[in-house]
Amino acid sequence: MAKTKYQRSRCVADFAHKLRPIFAEQKDTDVLLSMTGFGDARTQTERSSIAIEVRSVNNRYLKISSRIPDAYAAVESDIEKVIRSTITRGTVNVTLRVKRLHGGQEFRLDHDVLSNYWQQMNELASSMHLAMPSHLGDLLQLPGIVSEAETESRDSSQDWPAIKAALIEALEKLCAFRKTEGEAMQRDLQANAAVIAEQLGQVAEQAPEVVAEYRSKLLDRVREMLDSASGTVEDSHLLREVSIFADKCDINEEITRLRSHLEQFEAFLQPQKSQGRKLEFLSQEIFREVNTIGSKANDVTIAHAVVEMKAAVEKLREVLQNVE
Repeated sequence: MAKTKYQRSRCVADFAHKLRPIFAEQKDTDVLLSMTGFGDARTQTERSSIAIEVRSVNNRYLKISSRIPDAYAAVESDIEKVIRSTITRGTVNVTLRVKRLHGGQEFRLDHDVLSNYWQQMNELASSMHLAMPSHLGDLLQLPGIVSEAETESRDSSQDWPAIKAALIEALEKLCAFRKTEGEAMQRDLQANAAVIAEQLGQVAEQAPEVVAEYRSKLLDRVREMLDSASGTVEDSHLLREVSIFADKCDINEEITRLRSHLEQFEAFLQPQKSQGRKLEFLSQEIFREVNTIGSKANDVTIAHAVVEMKAAVEKLREVLQNVE
């Protein structure tokens, strides 16, 4: 036997009251990641001292920006591959610093520049009757004479294992940071989803009363009109008027869809992989149903509940902007 509108609304109300403790008591063992984080690591080989920093902020897509020494440009694509295997959304900024431990091999003297300086200084000293510098070290301080030696191309590949290890360590710290912040965000999402579920229960309870109240008010108005004027009103006309109103303000479909969206929202908070995009999409659908309920339901109690639900949805959407 098909359920009446009143019975369907009562079922939705019962569901909403059951849904609230699900959101409220959900454990924090599930994974939800923030897109904001920081991690760094340092390591050392026989040849080099390596430092790497990784920062991330929110972005709709994954964008990687690298600051890497020119001599290590060959490993930039490898660095991006490691990052993409760990992070799916956000703007990620990675900075790599490499310092040679053997300083004697880091610099070179430009003999042509040094010779040019010497020649000009000799000419200047002769014309001005000045003494030439007695120490070669005085000339080494002039610009262009001493420069950093170009690292051989094989250096980047030789240092890559150490760079990769440092990068993985930095990403682990980054993910730990993102997880800690994500846990707080998850509790916030659960609290606001619980508010929506609670208000949905009130809406579902009130929905059947809207038509009944309208019918009662309509009958009162008709009686007043009949008392002041002669005539009668057929029951069929009253029934048709009430039916038209009931169709206009019927929100059972919206309540059912909103219930389904809340079920999905709760499910997406549980998996072992953060699903920020799906949660963001669901929040848009939730807002659409809440907005439709507000526009269709001609009732003060439901209107108040809709205001509370809209406020909770806005908080959901604000938090989800930073969820991976």
